[in-house]
Amino acid sequence: MIIHARFNGPPGSGNGGYSAGVFAHGDRCEVTLRTPPPLETPLSLLDCQVRTPDGTVVAEVAPAPEVDTAVPPIGYAEAVSAATGYAGFADHPFPTCYVCGPERAEGDGLRIFPGPVPEGGTAAPWTVPADVCTELLWAALDCPGGWAVIGAGRPYVLGRIAVQVDRLPAPGDRCVVRGALASTEGRKALVHTTLYGPDGAELARARATWIALPSGVPG
Repeated sequence: MIIHARFNGPPGSGNGGYSAGVFAHGDRCEVTLRTPPPLETPLSLLDCQVRTPDGTVVAEVAPAPEVDTAVPPIGYAEAVSAATGYAGFADHPFPTCYVCGPERAEGDGLRIFPGPVPEGGTAAPWTVPADVCTELLWAALDCPGGWAVIGAGRPYVLGRIAVQVDRLPAPGDRCVVRGALASTEGRKALVHTTLYGPDGAELARARATWIALPSGVPG
């Protein structure tokens, strides 16, 4: 397994959701990231641990309990409106993130910009790229949950994520991603995300734990 440089999150390391999708195996997995996933580095999965060539444990993979919460759907037009209020346009801890970085060009990053909605949580429109795959769904379900807790001067990174995929969208589909904060405890935040297709049907959902970074510490 290799996380190519294009799929970065924080500079120099893989986007958490995309990396977890690469590491996952089977229909229902939970991936815990133990260290920032290195880019352009051969990684191996042995005894449910993802390791670098020198033996560093990057992640642990385990069967996941059912993801039993879906964030309620909203319409595509509402998601487009919500995205105009995306906080990352003004203050983003990792502006070149593959998923939500505003400095990624069209066709390069996913450019999912989750903004707040009146009923709580976040929403973002997402036009599905031609190279859609399961790993991209893990990525798309990552950052919209994080932005339900990320604030100015308050960066978080993904610590653990479990994903259930019902079906892949088609290239060009105009989807909606919802995110919601469930709870916080110390530096940990539990969030949920849900992906909806053009017809409003649920495509996938996730449960994730995000970890607040100490002030001044990059991801």
